[in-house]
Amino acid sequence: MNHDYPYRCWAEIDAAALRHNATVLRERVGPGVALLAVVKANAYGHGLVPVVQTLAAHVQLFGVANLEEAIAVREILPHPIIILGPALPGERVEIVARGFVATVSSLAEAEDFVRLGGTKKQVPICFKIDTGMGRMGVPESEAVALFRQVSELPHLTIHSVSTHLPVSNEDEHFTRAQLERFSTLVQRLRREVPGHYKVHALQTVGVLAFSAEPYDIVRPGILYYGLSPLPEFQHLLRPAMTWKTRVILIRDMPAGHGISYGRSFITSQPTRVATLSAGYADGYPRHLSNRDASVLVRGQRCPLLGRVTMDLMAIDVTKVPEAQVGDEVVLMGRQGEAEIGCHELAERADTILWEITTRIGARVRRVLV
Repeated sequence: MNHDYPYRCWAEIDAAALRHNATVLRERVGPGVALLAVVKANAYGHGLVPVVQTLAAHVQLFGVANLEEAIAVREILPHPIIILGPALPGERVEIVARGFVATVSSLAEAEDFVRLGGTKKQVPICFKIDTGMGRMGVPESEAVALFRQVSELPHLTIHSVSTHLPVSNEDEHFTRAQLERFSTLVQRLRREVPGHYKVHALQTVGVLAFSAEPYDIVRPGILYYGLSPLPEFQHLLRPAMTWKTRVILIRDMPAGHGISYGRSFITSQPTRVATLSAGYADGYPRHLSNRDASVLVRGQRCPLLGRVTMDLMAIDVTKVPEAQVGDEVVLMGRQGEAEIGCHELAERADTILWEITTRIGARVRRVLV
């Protein structure tokens, strides 16, 4: 039994794993490429402060989703910060005042940033080009003309030009064609509008599977946290998170007894049931209910029983007679020789890696180890 942490549900973040993954990235793209770490959504659920502090010595820039996240990172350290999502008009004045790099998708956005900057401030922007994502960015067919107009605006600095890959882990043919089009576009931009701006396109899968041309910056997210959307690359990385809870109650239940809401699970024989101090309010997916999900107790897999509830869940510890109240339980990660990976949880919950980690709730304490 481990009582190192007096928490009901917590996530241990392995600093050495974060550093290892950053080193893998550096070796993959070479020394001349700047590393941008995407730390949006509370560092993909891993805890913004410990992740940023750990990666600070290994990356050159940080990427966030919005102004609020940019402010939080800036309070930790002075690295350059790119806001990857569009800014609300009311947020732009503070983005300019704080010197964050805003991502723009139109001439009107760029003009408004310049207006807010006045004549005494150079405003840095990232010029986004939509080459297939369909979510933000200047249309590909209009990119050269609009880029020329934006580049001529006074008191504006084009920090970088970027695009995003929508199907890099699903459609290799489309992605290669998309990157070829973007490369041709970048060559034309550099030829017709010379400047010192950087270029970036590769996220995690881009770096792992399409890294022949990494450009000036790469901007992975989930790679830093040790998770590969492409299973064939997972062996290169070390998952940074072990998500834990505790046994809070153990009871011996007779055959024919319902477990949890809806009585969706009925014991078929006498069963030793442990209640865990975690539920969907902590981020454990309710979709794992009755889907053959397991947790680890004393290094052994124990099946989840019935529905996950808001604050509690039940498991079968009949085969672990030594289990007792207070025991550590691993929801995701390794315990002894056994492991329940994020890929397994995502597959059983019919979702993706990113949702598993980012939905882990605020009341789950992040502990750097």
